[in-house]
Parts: sequence; structure tokens; C-alpha cells
Amino acid sequence: MPTPATEADAPPVHVRFGNGSEGYASLVWRRFRRSPMGMVGLVLVVLMLVVSVFADFFAPMDPKAAHLPFAPPDVIAFEDPQGKFSLIPYVYPIGDTGEFDPVTFQPLTGLIRDNPTPTGFFVEGFEYKFVWFIPSNIHFFGSVDGRPIHLLGTDKFGRDILSRGIIGSRISLMIALAVVTLTTLVGTLVGITSGYIGGRLDAWVQRFVDFVLAFPQLPLYLALTSLIPVTAPSNVFLSFVIFVMAVLGWAQLSREVRSKTLSLARIDYVRAAIAVGATDGRIITRHILPNVLSHIIVAVSLAIPSVVLLESFLGFLGFAVKPPLISWGLMLQDTGTFSVIGSYPWILSPVVFVLITVFAFNALGDGLRDAVDPY
Repeated sequence: MPTPATEADAPPVHVRFGNGSEGYASLVWRRFRRSPMGMVGLVLVVLMLVVSVFADFFAPMDPKAAHLPFAPPDVIAFEDPQGKFSLIPYVYPIGDTGEFDPVTFQPLTGLIRDNPTPTGFFVEGFEYKFVWFIPSNIHFFGSVDGRPIHLLGTDKFGRDILSRGIIGSRISLMIALAVVTLTTLVGTLVGITSGYIGGRLDAWVQRFVDFVLAFPQLPLYLALTSLIPVTAPSNVFLSFVIFVMAVLGWAQLSREVRSKTLSLARIDYVRAAIAVGATDGRIITRHILPNVLSHIIVAVSLAIPSVVLLESFLGFLGFAVKPPLISWGLMLQDTGTFSVIGSYPWILSPVVFVLITVFAFNALGDGLRDAVDPY
């Protein structure tokens, strides 16, 4: 006779969703990791930040060393000079092959297979300060015998474009993060204060915000940056550029935060906090700001690529960064003439750095937007 089933014999129940103790951050992360593009953007952003912080370690060449001007990009091949497969890649320069075109009789260029440059990881190169104070000369990738390699070619002064692009990411991303940090702090403070207090203060603040948004920014950028003398130190000029971008960039975020604050100030739990005598500071920091924070995070992730594009554009015009500093916009100054682009197209390589950065932050911001507000 079969024994009756007991509760212990019941099959285990697998919990499909998160447990009841999951916090808001865990819920956002669980929704965010379901977005493939968001995860791709997160990985790219983390890699870019790591490369920018340790830029000297990842740069294969000295960004200030001059070699052959407008040298074409070298070719990496996993084969030795005899044409056999090799686990260690070799760098083959592009040069004159000694042959001529049968129609135009122009000299033909191609791979120079004689005496290629062997490469490797964690090789010795130019000296630098690791994390700004530890002397070192070890680089993540480079030539084993110390010969120069130019994977993206050289500029008009013979400087390696890849190394300058890696070093320039530090300045370009630093400008973007500094500007976005200042605009976020000012925009959030002004937006919450204006929306929560309301009344005549709100009216005057919004008219000032309208004036800032209506002002033509590009002429003001060019006018203000031209006020700095050419002989001014690079740090002073860079600080002034960050200040000008921040002054003109906070208004849009403040308006968005104000609209969120207006809707949150009428919710029942905020009115209950006011009824029990809670101070304005406590209501803003404990009830309004946490509910606005998700929108601020998304706005920040979407504002960084805009600042990167703006810095690149101003750098192309010569109003962002001055030598000896290096940025992507400053590198794009070499592409000012069509003859240079037509003859040396690899000069446009800094555009690839800008495109990857913009795509990464946009993908990250899009994934965060869907995660923090799925509806």
C-alpha cells in the first residue's frame, strides 16, 4: 500500500524572479544586463576609462617622438619573413617595392618583407610615470627590438597617431567628465530649488534658464576662448574651456529636474512629510532627490558623448586644447585641408576614437534609461 505523500517529498520550488529583499540597485542591474547593447556600452566605457587612466602604459610609442612624416600605417601579420605562420605577430612597413605600374610607370608600394619588426606584450619602451609617480618603461604592446611601429601611421610631424590617440583620450574624457560633473551639480541644484520653492523665485529662475538656452552657444564659445592669451599656460586655458562649457550646459538639465520636482512635490508622501513638520532640506534629500536621481544618471550618460563631440569640434577649430597637451580635437586640426585627407587618409583616425566613445556612452545611456524606467 503506497504511503501518502508528505510535504518533505514535494519537489523543490525554483524561484524565477528575485527575492523580496532585492533593492532598487539590484532591480536596475537585473534589467540592465538583459540589454545587449547596454552591456556592450558598459564594457566599452570601462575599457576606455582603464586605457585613459593608464594611457602611457598602453601607448606603444612616445607620442612626442618624431619619425617619418605622413608615414602610412604598418601591417601586422601572423607570419614570419619566410611566409610561415607565427604565434608572434610581425609588423611589416609599407614602402617602395621597386616595381612600377605597367601603364602609368608609377612606383608601386606594398609590404616590405625584409627584416620585419617582431612585436610582443609587456615590452620595454619610452620612460613614463606609472599612475603619475612610479617610474617605468614597460608597455602593454610594442616592438621587441625597440624599432618604431606605426599601426595607424604618423602625422605631419612624424608622431605616432595611435599613441597620440591613446594619450589624447585622457584629456578628452577628462574634459567631458569635468564638464558633465559641473553641469550636473549646478543643474540639479537649480532645478530642485526652483521646482520645490516655486512662486516668484521659480518664475525668475526659469526666465534666466530661457535666456541661457536661447543664447547662441557657438559664437560665445569662440568669443570667450579667444579672450585667453596665446601665451597663457595650458592648464589655465583648459580650465577656462571647462568653465565655459559648464556655464552654458547646465540649463537643459535644470529644466528637466524642475519638471520632475514639480510632479514629485504633489505626491502624497511628500505632503505627509510637510504635514508632520519635516524640514525642506530633509524633504529634498530624502524624498525628492532619490526619485530624481535615476533621471540624472541617464542624463549624465547621454551628456558625456555630446561634450566629447563639442570638444572635438572646438579642438578642430583651435579653441579647445593648446599644445603640448593632446586631445582628439587637437589631432583633427591636421585634417583641415582636403588635399591632406586625399593623400593621407589615415590622418582621420582620431574620428574613430570619437565614434567609439560616442557609441559606447550612448549605448550605456540607452540601456540605463530602459533599466531605471522600463515603462
